[in-house]
Amino acid sequence: MPAFPSLAHVAVTVSDLGRSRPWYTALFGAEPVLDEDTGPFHHVVWLLGGTLYGIHQHASPSSDAACDELRPGLDHVAFGCANRAELEAWVQQLSGLGIAHGGIVDAPYGSGLSFRDPDNIPLEFFAPPG
Repeated sequence: MPAFPSLAHVAVTVSDLGRSRPWYTALFGAEPVLDEDTGPFHHVVWLLGGTLYGIHQHASPSSDAACDELRPGLDHVAFGCANRAELEAWVQQLSGLGIAHGGIVDAPYGSGLSFRDPDNIPLEFFAPPG
């Protein structure tokens, strides 16, 4: 059996690209590498290191309910940080962008900084312990 491959991309569904595209552009500090309307869905994609992160807006969504990690499906998306000092820099960056966050939470397995996108999708910056 071959080695399990690394994560290539993540795609999340949003309700309003007009609201989410500028929010994610500001968060990532970069313009998207792809912005395409396929008909059934429109997607906007950023390249973050070696991973693609996409947002999709579907032409015929099945629900308008906000994301809820307590329902089956996505719990959260975490972006890796090298250390706690990098998390502290992200606290300042998020605050400067006006993005509400829960502050850094330390645990034996690492430290996290949680926040949410405009559709309530849970996002996190995470650093290993030490």
